[in-house]
Amino acid sequence: MLDQKVSLLDPSASIRDNFRRINPQADENTCRAALARFMFRADAALQTVSTLSGGQLLRAGLACVLGSAPPPLLILDEPTNHLDIDSITAVEAGLRAYDGALLVVSHDETFLRSIGITRRLELLGGEPAG
Repeated sequence: MLDQKVSLLDPSASIRDNFRRINPQADENTCRAALARFMFRADAALQTVSTLSGGQLLRAGLACVLGSAPPPLLILDEPTNHLDIDSITAVEAGLRAYDGALLVVSHDETFLRSIGITRRLELLGGEPAG
């Protein structure tokens, strides 16, 4: 589960160190390649998580989760909230390359189409009970 706050990342550690903690089997080259796919090249991977913008935080979380052994199911809660165009593009590219199942809560129709969501469950608002 990748929540809106990307709470799986340790805010006091670097992006690289978070990746290595979440993917302990990954070597340094695998780590750097995975982070580079989400626009964290060279020294950018050494940024402390607490200093990241919202878009950078989501990209870092996805890079770590999709690392060297991606989970079979990824649950995303409003992943494009507060992201700029470049960040959305990077997230879309990463999710299109992901080979597992996605469960995405989103109101962003363009994003959902871009990542290939084909099945939908719509919850229609009704009158509150009681």
